[in-house]
Amino acid sequence: MTEVEATSGPGTAGADVAWLSPGEPVDLDNCAREPIHVPGSVQPRGVLLAVSEPDLVVVQASENLAGLTGVVWSDALDRPLADVLGVAQTEAVVRSASAFGDLRERNPLEITLDVDGDPVPVDAILHRAVLSGGRDEHGQSDDGAPPLTNLVVELEPARGPRPFSFPNTYQAVRGTVTELNRASSLQDLYDITARAVRALTGFDRVMVYRYDADYNGEVVAEAKVEGLNSFLGLHYPASDIPAQARALYEKNWLRLISDVDYEPSRIQPVAHPATGRPLDLTYSTLRSVSPIHVEYLQNMGVRASMSISLLREDRLWGLIACHHYAGPHQPPFATRAAAEFLGSTLSLRLVDRTAEDEVHRALQVRSTLAWLTAATLDEDRPLADTLLGTTSLLDVLPADGVTVCLQGSTGTKGAELPADVVERLVSWAVARGSDVVATDALQGEAPELGIPVDVACGVLVLPLPDGQHVLWHRREAVQHVDWGGDPHNKALAEREGDHVRLSPRKSFDRWRETVRERSHPWTAQERAEVVQLRGNLLEALYARSRSIVRAAETLQRSLLTEPPRSESLEMAVRYVPATREAQVGGDWYDVFVQPDGSTMLVIGDVVGHDVQAAACMAQLRGLLRGIAYDSGHSPAQVLARLDAAIDGLGLGAMATVLVGRLEQTDDERAAGLTRLRWASAGHLPPLVVGPDGTGTTLTGGRPGMLLGVSPQAVRADAEVVLERGSTVLLYTDGLVERRAEGFDDGVARLGRALAELRGRPVAEVCDEVLARMVPDGAEDDVALVAVRLAG
Repeated sequence: MTEVEATSGPGTAGADVAWLSPGEPVDLDNCAREPIHVPGSVQPRGVLLAVSEPDLVVVQASENLAGLTGVVWSDALDRPLADVLGVAQTEAVVRSASAFGDLRERNPLEITLDVDGDPVPVDAILHRAVLSGGRDEHGQSDDGAPPLTNLVVELEPARGPRPFSFPNTYQAVRGTVTELNRASSLQDLYDITARAVRALTGFDRVMVYRYDADYNGEVVAEAKVEGLNSFLGLHYPASDIPAQARALYEKNWLRLISDVDYEPSRIQPVAHPATGRPLDLTYSTLRSVSPIHVEYLQNMGVRASMSISLLREDRLWGLIACHHYAGPHQPPFATRAAAEFLGSTLSLRLVDRTAEDEVHRALQVRSTLAWLTAATLDEDRPLADTLLGTTSLLDVLPADGVTVCLQGSTGTKGAELPADVVERLVSWAVARGSDVVATDALQGEAPELGIPVDVACGVLVLPLPDGQHVLWHRREAVQHVDWGGDPHNKALAEREGDHVRLSPRKSFDRWRETVRERSHPWTAQERAEVVQLRGNLLEALYARSRSIVRAAETLQRSLLTEPPRSESLEMAVRYVPATREAQVGGDWYDVFVQPDGSTMLVIGDVVGHDVQAAACMAQLRGLLRGIAYDSGHSPAQVLARLDAAIDGLGLGAMATVLVGRLEQTDDERAAGLTRLRWASAGHLPPLVVGPDGTGTTLTGGRPGMLLGVSPQAVRADAEVVLERGSTVLLYTDGLVERRAEGFDDGVARLGRALAELRGRPVAEVCDEVLARMVPDGAEDDVALVAVRLAG
């Protein structure tokens, strides 16, 4: 569908590549090594000038310069830009190039050239090319050395009236954006975008092209003129758009070939005077394209094409591909920018919808896992029965059937496999030596097992100690894939003199392939969930080999992990079980870093001191993580959503919880300050000791009702700004509660101890606080989180 491009070099990403030598013939066998980012030429719909800064002297120019400016390229070299464009025009370029930010965000610059007394309106498109290696398009360098850059000025004649000015790009597509926001399905998003881009740009055919996990592409939406054969639903092999091309499309989001029969205009001199290398055109709008790609388009009957990148988390997931058959086609720059804006909007809507689906599924699975984990603590019921009940392992991982063998008990839910097949599959999985073994093509990957395709085609196995296991299986899912031409015969061998050259295929007729001996694949998200399940199962198996108290304690410890490492925070956590016998508790802590760099601090205590309390603790901890990780919710909103989940899922839990978030604005970071925002659901307030030893109990905001009482309870945030060297302590009531003294006395004693220990490492502070506050062991469970802001 698009061109083969190489993307390693100045201004681009990629591993070192053994590039083709100048003049070496290019074919499908070696085109991945063609240095497309430095083609040495441009498409002749415009002209290119490379200009040194700050003196603004022309150092390179395309050979077609005279056709637009009236100045021959050889006369332009080593002359001021004003001699080529004119004084007023050059001043406009300088003003735009001197403004703050990315030059490309202000393109195009609309100027008028004076060519032999005739006014020629032109779109000037600016960017900076980094000449020295190891820097990006903005000139950023790891070693701090001043970047060596050139201002690249590309000029496109503005033929005819401009459809709208660039600043009004949003106005041109506002109606389409509204439609996208109202779309009820992914297919609606695709269809709306295809129709809108075609109406905006005038191409004969516009397609939305989506990659699968292996980067094979599929046309998922299409808008076209009547009479054209449809490409909708066709697939194209990953080799049509190799990795080098995908990497380049992640950097330069729009590429136009206005006439596939164009004659490239060379850039002179070929080697840049300052580097001796061709100019990097990664971010150029006129960049000449691979002759292999031009031939590919010609074989499709395409006379002009345009592609717009569709990104998710800065990675390419698809393209909006535009084809024109009636002849050359050149939408104005502002029109192309509006189409690119639509592509970005589609990308954002797809990311939002995908994130919503993933979060919804993750919360459902997390709740199921928490329920199953809690249920495994019931030693009166065989573990296999617990995992295959009304809520079962098939709710964690959809499959045609699941088989378990745990603690001498076996069972099946769904379709049942023959016992000898299970034995062979488990032995094969154990021999692989992995915690999780999965395949969606069993017959191809393990033909030696001799398992018929109608018995099992996809399997996922969790090998466990002592011959125990869990095994999911899926049936064959026969697929009919319609390809744009035979994907197994993509190249055509042609003799050129004494050489045989591999050229792109010429047939793009629908070619149907039936894919057999494959099941529906096991997704990355499903595998991650099974890894979590495996850990829970190991904990359950370990717990069942000991008393019920030891089982619950093991569960707690498996969830109470060490805090993440941080250069700006010194953190320590502690959990000390109570000295009482035959009881366990629901105290917990959690520390994790959100995607924006903020650090979440959690401390909680489930009401009760038994197995049910420990199971509720596991559920609440998992749900809170799922709600808070990347939601953008404040601590009070996290507590409100957790309270709603407790009610909506019928957990029947009650708990005190405090959620805090350490965050910084840029100004606060520069001033060495950190903001603690927190909210409490009936939990004890944090203690803070400043760098001067002053202790404070943070009582701002309302303590709030404990969770599980009323989901409509109002939650409120409080916040405080902390200096470097401050220490924050979160704790549960087991640390300060004594029969002989009240809470206030215990908190005051804790504050004095914390102030006296302020200069010591936080790990020692935690240990010393425990030694002073509960020297003979705690009457209740104790959890601690201590954080010091690095000085």
